[in-house]
Amino acid sequence: MNLWRAILAWLLLAIPAAAQDGAPQILIIDSDRIYYETLYGRRIAADLNAAIQAVQAENEQIVATLTEEERSLTLRRPDMTPEEFRAEADAFDVKVEEVRRVRDAKNIELQTENAEQRTVFEDRVQGVIANLMIERGAVIVMEQRSVVMSVREANITDDVIVRVDAELGDGTQ
Repeated sequence: MNLWRAILAWLLLAIPAAAQDGAPQILIIDSDRIYYETLYGRRIAADLNAAIQAVQAENEQIVATLTEEERSLTLRRPDMTPEEFRAEADAFDVKVEEVRRVRDAKNIELQTENAEQRTVFEDRVQGVIANLMIERGAVIVMEQRSVVMSVREANITDDVIVRVDAELGDGTQ
């Protein structure tokens, strides 16, 4: 409890000093909001969603094709010898496993591409945040999730979103 009182006392003493300088010395951002509320972040999310939908459509087509092949094999079974059936059933199983491997690889590729785009986004946005930090005379920018208590003026997320939209647009330029 004494620690919280000390922190509160420090904040009460620090706020007037920061206010005299015109800006808090520590700024706060919410990276998730910046990603999901900027034109750039929304474009990345929309591109990923479109890619996921395309993969899902491919998956549905593949499932329909494999289901039809399995149905055909089942219908032809009474006219086949056990050896013929086993050979075709084994070939079908191999085909299904290969399709599954390719689909898993495609999903991993999508996840990797999304992570890479998010990294590029964060690198580009970091420059915008650095400029705001310098303009406001701040010495530290912290992530909202790491902050226990702050004054509202320290959070520059809205300003970062506006600036990213103005400077980077949807990230295609």
